[in-house]
Amino acid sequence: MEERLQKLISAAGLMSRRAAEEKIAAGAVAVNGVTAALGDRADPLRDVITLDGRPVVPCDRKVYIMLNKPRGYVTTLSDEKGRRSVSELVRDVPLRVYPVGRLDINSEGLLIMTNDGDFANRVTHPSKEVDKTYRTSVRGDDIDTAAERLRGEMVIDGCGIRPAEVSVVKRGEGGAVLLITIHEGRNRQIRKMCELAGLEVRRLCRVSEGGVALGTLRSGRWRYLTAEEIEKLKG
Repeated sequence: MEERLQKLISAAGLMSRRAAEEKIAAGAVAVNGVTAALGDRADPLRDVITLDGRPVVPCDRKVYIMLNKPRGYVTTLSDEKGRRSVSELVRDVPLRVYPVGRLDINSEGLLIMTNDGDFANRVTHPSKEVDKTYRTSVRGDDIDTAAERLRGEMVIDGCGIRPAEVSVVKRGEGGAVLLITIHEGRNRQIRKMCELAGLEVRRLCRVSEGGVALGTLRSGRWRYLTAEEIEKLKG
């Protein structure tokens, strides 16, 4: 059965659909020796699909892991600027996995990785609105007013977002630690929200996603997700 090339590449555990689309647009994908274009389809049982000259082979075994990403690592499998990548932290995973969603280089915490393209697409699809909770160390004078602002309606990058759930975990001189739960996953959303509320983010750690908690997993380490956790993320 014919399917879109980006879905076939993602299902083979090579990269996300978005990354596959970028590869197709760059002319790195071919079907039966002919360079493919976005929107092209193929039948993996009949056609020869190549990525950067190498055959795309379906992967039957699916892997789902949780990584506690440290600060200073980019959430990509490689980086043109030579920065450290999360791929370095999962080299001992028996199959190649890629990130589901993103954490910016200065953020840390829970990062789901997999080789299951359909699963990754379900979790990151905008309609899913998977709740994500961040332990956020902030600097600011009026924490209570800022927290109320975060709980209200906001516009980020020209788009309205749902009110966040915010609780104050700890207070200190000139700042506090907040638990902030958001329902979208826009680029640097927490940092932009805090800026609008008059807060400066000092440290940002994702501690749960879709009901799956980071727990006591040490920074830089990974573990397999349980069957229950996988089902929670699928919703």
